[in-house]
Amino acid sequence: MGKFREKVIQPILDCWSLIVGLKITGKYFCKPLITVHYPRQVIDDENLNTYGGHIELIGKPKDPAMPKCISCMMCVTNCPSNCLKVVKQKAPKPTPEQEAAMVAAKEAGEKVVKPKAPKNPLKFTYDYTLCSLCGTCIDNCPAKSLKFSNNMYWVATSRKEMNIDLLARLKEQATELSAPAPKTEVKPAAAEKEA
Repeated sequence: MGKFREKVIQPILDCWSLIVGLKITGKYFCKPLITVHYPRQVIDDENLNTYGGHIELIGKPKDPAMPKCISCMMCVTNCPSNCLKVVKQKAPKPTPEQEAAMVAAKEAGEKVVKPKAPKNPLKFTYDYTLCSLCGTCIDNCPAKSLKFSNNMYWVATSRKEMNIDLLARLKEQATELSAPAPKTEVKPAAAEKEA
């Protein structure tokens, strides 16, 4: 009984993982292809939305050129690749009228209110050459102001182009959204076949 188990049953048990793997291969072998033969075929919007490229800022709903970012530095702190650089804005210098009001309030024993710095960042740069696309910056953003880009066709020809100014990119995207689209005459598919 020992030799039968060793020579017959054990090899069958050892091949079990091979059988499981062939079952998965057979399942996907019968499904239609997902591969797109670019540039002859274009990727549909459903697959474009699931693509995760470099990160980019999200604009405010009422003002798409202004980022939702509050300069809390959570993305910079949690980035393991150290590819993000955020510079906070400084508080504006008070005008002479405001300075006089602050001095008067201080002399009267009232609380002095100094002008506060704006929350949106002064600079927001991103080095795509260092990024590992892990998404910790997106997950840790309390304002939900970062997302992965869906631009699958973005190409850079030098390392300099991989250093992206995300504020400038956001303003560029906002102007593209606000610009009217050029009108093109669309021919129905049936008319194209007849011609």
